[in-house]
Amino acid sequence: MKKMNKQVFKYINIRSVLTLTLFTLIFQSCVPVKTVRDEKKDLPEQFQNIVSNDTTNSAQMKWKEFFNDPKLTALIDTALVNNQELNIMLQQIDMAKNEIQARKGEYLPFLGIQAAAEVEKVGRYTSQGANDANTDIKPGEEFPEPLQNYKVGAFATWELDVWKKLRNSKKAAAMEYLSTVEGRNFMVTNLIAEIADSYYELQALDNKLAILTQNLELQNHGLKTIRLQMQAAKATALGVQRLEAEVYKNTSELYNVKQDIVETENKLNFLVGRSPQHINRDSDTFIDQKIDTMYVGIPSQLLTNRPDIRQAEYELQAAKLDTQVAKANFYPSFTLRAGVGLESFKTKYITATPESLLYGLAGDMVAPLINRNAIKAAYYNANDRQLQAVFDYEKTILNAHIEVLNGLSKIENLKKSYEQKEHQVEALTNSIEITNKLFSAARADYMEVLLTQRDALESKLQLVETKKEQLTAKVNMYKSLGGGWN
Repeated sequence: MKKMNKQVFKYINIRSVLTLTLFTLIFQSCVPVKTVRDEKKDLPEQFQNIVSNDTTNSAQMKWKEFFNDPKLTALIDTALVNNQELNIMLQQIDMAKNEIQARKGEYLPFLGIQAAAEVEKVGRYTSQGANDANTDIKPGEEFPEPLQNYKVGAFATWELDVWKKLRNSKKAAAMEYLSTVEGRNFMVTNLIAEIADSYYELQALDNKLAILTQNLELQNHGLKTIRLQMQAAKATALGVQRLEAEVYKNTSELYNVKQDIVETENKLNFLVGRSPQHINRDSDTFIDQKIDTMYVGIPSQLLTNRPDIRQAEYELQAAKLDTQVAKANFYPSFTLRAGVGLESFKTKYITATPESLLYGLAGDMVAPLINRNAIKAAYYNANDRQLQAVFDYEKTILNAHIEVLNGLSKIENLKKSYEQKEHQVEALTNSIEITNKLFSAARADYMEVLLTQRDALESKLQLVETKKEQLTAKVNMYKSLGGGWN
């Protein structure tokens, strides 16, 4: 008898496997197929015009080492704690982490407990009422009316993850979480770069303000001189008016620079996440700051150093998993249900076992058969989103490569431009002294003095602006290489 039972059980198992295999083949043959091409991430071995395999990379420097100004690093430190947008992003990361927990729970069994009490009165002339009236609980004791019912028990449900739909969904949530972490790193990189740019902008404005103030002192002194010359009939009222106009013009520019300083300070305070206040900075040494050599390494390092590239990569992996989840919706889902408990119409009988014991075990299979348009649409959309993620990943890599090339060119050209502007400032500064001596000796007219001072002022302001662009280009290169977030 036992041998026969084993053979029957073996036959049932074989039949179940064959049935499941048959169902799988049928449903797989009905699943639409849409191929999405693989992503391209090929990069040249070296950057353009740089023939070197040196992997030394400035992006590997921590930002506290890259910026050697303690007042600037203090601002960045404060911003990394107080910046509101960064803190909003941290909450987004936490929510993505919670989503992993939620999806992980979906492929584990659900276990719950239940306690219930009810009272019911059925009609006498119904099948249940007639049965209750003719049935004794025990000899001489009829069913109570109305009928009470008490129940306590535990139940469990478990969806078998045959097609890895639930596990892939959990993995996709993990990829989204890692993507948000890289998004936070990218935000940190941009925040540090923006603070540094604004800090250098503030230093440049301080220097412009000092140059304008110094230039106005010279022009006011020249204005006094030309007025005395006009009284001595050595100059005309036209010269006085032209020089006065130049003084008014530069005074107006002085107030514009002051306003720019206020706005830049407030911008920095906003980035730092605090109320408006004075920004401590050293502007006297701004023009003498050295531009350190930037080491760019090799292009392939961008794939690991740039947070935005890694973010796009994780989003692509999540999109691929979402496509697999959408495809699994075409296949049958298998669910097991089980429950055990105690039930009685009187509380004094609820512990009487086995009479009050109840239990159940069931399994079901549900599969889409007709009108699967919604599932198909979801699957096609998942494929389209995956292709979008492929394009976004490739675009991010291309953009990173171009940013580095543009940064290299800009640093080199600004270096040459700054050298020429230094010579220009030196020549025009010397010409001011010569022109003033000639004007005092009545060997040069007011127009030569005016034009020389104007050219010298513009050259000094341009020199300051070029220095600021050099420092900004250095910061942007650091960001382009993927530095700043570690």
